[in-house]
Amino acid sequence: MSNDKTAITPTRAQDFPEWYQQVVRAADLAENSETRGCMVIKPWGYGIWELIQQQLDRRFKATGHQNAYFPLLIPLSYLEKEAEHAEGFATECAVVTHHRLEAQKDEVTGKTKMIPTGELAEPYVIRPTSETIIGAAFARWVQSYRDLPLLINQWANVMRWEMRPRLFLRTAEFLWQEGHTAHETQEEAIVETRMIHGLYEEFLRDHLAIPVIPGEKTENERFPGADMTLTVEAMVQDRKAIQAGTSHYLGQNFSKAQDISFTGRDGAIQHAHTTSWGVSTRMIGTLIMAHADDDGLVLPPRVATQQIVITPVTPKEDTREAVLASCQALASTLRNQTFHGEPLRVHVDTRDLNGGVKKWEWIKKGVPIRIEIGPRDIETRKVCLQRRDQAVSAKEFADKEDFIQRAADILQEIHDSLLAKATAFRDENITPCDSIDTFHAHWSQENPGWLITPWAASPEQEDELSGKHKISIRCLPLDKQNEPEAPCVLTGVPTRARAIWGRSY
Repeated sequence: MSNDKTAITPTRAQDFPEWYQQVVRAADLAENSETRGCMVIKPWGYGIWELIQQQLDRRFKATGHQNAYFPLLIPLSYLEKEAEHAEGFATECAVVTHHRLEAQKDEVTGKTKMIPTGELAEPYVIRPTSETIIGAAFARWVQSYRDLPLLINQWANVMRWEMRPRLFLRTAEFLWQEGHTAHETQEEAIVETRMIHGLYEEFLRDHLAIPVIPGEKTENERFPGADMTLTVEAMVQDRKAIQAGTSHYLGQNFSKAQDISFTGRDGAIQHAHTTSWGVSTRMIGTLIMAHADDDGLVLPPRVATQQIVITPVTPKEDTREAVLASCQALASTLRNQTFHGEPLRVHVDTRDLNGGVKKWEWIKKGVPIRIEIGPRDIETRKVCLQRRDQAVSAKEFADKEDFIQRAADILQEIHDSLLAKATAFRDENITPCDSIDTFHAHWSQENPGWLITPWAASPEQEDELSGKHKISIRCLPLDKQNEPEAPCVLTGVPTRARAIWGRSY
């Protein structure tokens, strides 16, 4: 491929939304399904999700949480118990109203149609989130303060009827984890909410090489029914924001609606303080938009389906077996190495395909390290090493034994370089703003990045400003709520608080 061409067209600069779709297609991550708004996650994409799931699951269990599973169908009456919560999801709910189909043949065409019959006495909602049905279980499980805390996580699918679906970022059905906990006191529940919030921030940084801004949502942006919503906000390469994970303190709102009550230490009946928190396959969309380039996907090593791909170079049949044997031997040796406590994931590509075709497939799939071995490399005991965080034309002829010793270190270097690049990009595109005129002028640009402003206005004023520019307060950054006093950008009221504004997916 010549220097002026890229594997992905259009490029990020030409058409970012279409570039994103083409990266998903080129990396063979997912495709649209026949079911409107839903996706088929293909093996390479699902492998990334499995790694995210496994690594997060270990962290949850290390903090005392247990996995359980709850029904996909939620009785409509359960949502009606928590009106504010249900209203927040009402327009996205898919509803099941019948319990069987009957075949009816059209007398004119002879075709058979399946007609829904057996109307349900009470409709079911396909879960948009599970607070209500998990709360009903908690009400049965909690009787005494001795039953608390209750720390439960669920890996599941949910459905929210998206009007403008986009693979991984917004689909009608998606995969996620949702944590739900019940606590004796407000203090314990808030500690839980903040602990999970910090866990998400660390996971995105240490596993996905994505730097996020941890903060609190404003009243307008809170999860429906929550007293407090904490978020981790990521900036992607078109300078828009993605809400990469949230942790909610629900107060006693859900426990009162669902009677999650217990006998306290003083013998009085009390309602539990509950939390919920989750991340989803949206993380994969965030990863793509944060790291991919105009040649395809770029995978952080800890969530790379394969971390090292070895390609045999076999120009002559008489050296073919020796080259293949050398590649398999190297792979076997590397698999005995570990990276962050896990064996290296190494694949030898023995397919009968042109070497250039193989090379570009693995570039587009974002494999962190590519190795080529040919007959001459066997003689010199070297390998041709290429890294996905560097230019696709860059290569290094490394001593094989040295590479074996350095493989894990190189993977960490790749992670660190991706994180450093994303952090620098984010920081360069967050602009302090203390003038309302500058604020208005900023949003007249197409992809202007984020603003951070002094903020002390009302929810109604926030709504008006958000609607005017199609923006939102992404969060009130946790480390920017005790700044030197400054006039609110809108009202002029002195404040120590700061707000980050941005356009978002």
